[in-house]
Amino acid sequence: QVQLVESGGGLVQNGGPLRLSCVASGNILTINRMAWYRQAPGKQRELVASIVGGGSTNYADSAKGRFTISRDNAKNTVWLQMNRLRPDDTAVYYCNADIWSGGGWSLYWGQGTQVTVSA
Repeated sequence: QVQLVESGGGLVQNGGPLRLSCVASGNILTINRMAWYRQAPGKQRELVASIVGGGSTNYADSAKGRFTISRDNAKNTVWLQMNRLRPDDTAVYYCNADIWSGGGWSLYWGQGTQVTVSA
């Protein structure tokens, strides 16, 4: 069994920072891509940022210059540092990860953490 647990969400003022964390635990041999997605009310889930094991990153246009994704492979952890937050960043943020547990690659999702940016 593999579990992803996010933390760090909350209420923040317009322009403020927030740092999300996601820890993967369980039967993990290696993790390839880790990513953050978000889903706002009435909208589809969208990619915010991703990072592969070697450290290469990819960002949505809305996140470029404001958000930074990073990871610690030894701790099976990924972070999302969000700066200059705006009300339209309000959403539930989910992490996911491609994980090898010996029987094949599987994609896992966390339960989500709410981020609310007040105007």
